[in-house]
Amino acid sequence: MRRNVLRAVKFVLIVVLCIAVLAGLGFVVKGLWNWLMPGLFGLKLIGYWQAVGVIVLSRLLFGGIGRSGGRGRYGRRGMKERCAEMTPEEREKFRQWFQGRWGAVAPAESKPNA
Repeated sequence: MRRNVLRAVKFVLIVVLCIAVLAGLGFVVKGLWNWLMPGLFGLKLIGYWQAVGVIVLSRLLFGGIGRSGGRGRYGRRGMKERCAEMTPEEREKFRQWFQGRWGAVAPAESKPNA
């Protein structure tokens, strides 16, 4: 019983904190937009709710939805797991493809001199 109450309190605190952060970010975005954008690009001033909309839109477009930030399988941990599952032949094939696409890649065995 006590554990459920603590979870509920923790959930309510997290929700309140998220709302407070969003409210604060709304005022910051509104202030920065109204300070910079009209002078630089000739855009109109925006209100608070438009600033909150800009935050939500930018999160959807650039941050993804959920904890992974939209990276999913191709995040840092996902790539490490994929590389660990490769055979030596697949690693060499990938290294050659990467080198052809992006330029020289140091072999995994070499260590930089520093």
